[in-house]
Amino acid sequence: MAASLRRARAGATAGPTAAFHAPLFHDLVAGLDANKRHVVLDLGAASTPMLALLGRSRCRVEIADLAHFGGIDRLNGAEPGSQLTSVAESLLPNRLSDDAIDVAYCWDLPNYLTLNALSALLTAIGEHARPGALAHALVFYADRDMQVSPGRIVPTEEAELIDLSPTSRTIPAPRYSPEDLGKGMGRFVIDRARLLGNGMQEFLFRLES
Repeated sequence: MAASLRRARAGATAGPTAAFHAPLFHDLVAGLDANKRHVVLDLGAASTPMLALLGRSRCRVEIADLAHFGGIDRLNGAEPGSQLTSVAESLLPNRLSDDAIDVAYCWDLPNYLTLNALSALLTAIGEHARPGALAHALVFYADRDMQVSPGRIVPTEEAELIDLSPTSRTIPAPRYSPEDLGKGMGRFVIDRARLLGNGMQEFLFRLES
């Protein structure tokens, strides 16, 4: 884990935390038209700062919270094929059938999924999204280790990001490359990528028609 991210996580239990700039996240939030309704899928836990930030625009927000209800283990443990497809679909909110997704926030969840599981999840999301929909993700790149479970990443008022999860033991990070992520993402393709100051890579994936 990058030193700055370690300090941010340590600060969650021992003093002020350090936010990090994520320009693609900032641009994605700033680009939400306040006069247009947006359907947003959040794969993390519900957070007041995120809901407040999205509340500046007309957003209907659906929360999946895959990290805290066994979603990661279910996806990684499913057999590739119909079983994995069924599990991925079952983890998405039922109300998504009512309207098409415009934006999906994946946070650092992709680091904790196998590429097969990630592909199945993005494919399932794509089935409920409009062409051109965007998915945002943070991927460990520079560091070999990551926390044993996904972080609790929330935005600041300035649309920077901060990880409020307590420190824990670490596990090896898969350190997926853009080439890895470009394979098997369903109809999602890499739209933009940025290397952040904390050693993570920030991605926007776009759903092709």
